[in-house]
Amino acid sequence: MISTKDFRTGLKIEIDGKPFEIVEFQHFKPGKGGAMIRTKLRQMKTGQMLDKTFRSGEKVKKPDMAVTEMQYIYKDGTDFVFMDLETYEQMNVPGENVGDKGGYIKEGDTVKVLLYNGELIGVDLGANVSLTVSQTDPGVQGDRVSNATKPATLETGLKINVPLFINEGDLIKVDTRSGEYLGRE
Repeated sequence: MISTKDFRTGLKIEIDGKPFEIVEFQHFKPGKGGAMIRTKLRQMKTGQMLDKTFRSGEKVKKPDMAVTEMQYIYKDGTDFVFMDLETYEQMNVPGENVGDKGGYIKEGDTVKVLLYNGELIGVDLGANVSLTVSQTDPGVQGDRVSNATKPATLETGLKINVPLFINEGDLIKVDTRSGEYLGRE
């Protein structure tokens, strides 16, 4: 059990048998009565946001979660197929469970995954990844306006905006939180 005094951003808790992550929390004391904690929670399976208020000292369940490393093997329709590196067992995961992070994972990459009761509900990536540009228009000579960008498709199918000097085949660094171009490798 986790007490409300231990709440912090990113903490995982279980409410009504569903895993949630604390996005924001704030302690406050109303005019009468005890202190309260106002939270904004994200349901980890669906991404749905929930506002909930707890009484100070209230206890909530800790979810049965495990973090393990798995290798991304290939995409099967909309499903992602991961392999456990210890047991070599393969797991088909719906695209909704991987979310936007699927665009940053290449075949053969080893990633940390979050398992809830044996079901993969999230992928944990580093702050940035290196990907190759597979398709982009060439930059026009003389068109060098500062901060001008053009669309580019990366090897995973992800589409981002890159500076005009980036060409097909370039290895670039991409921020996994915002999807922004960070620089060349």
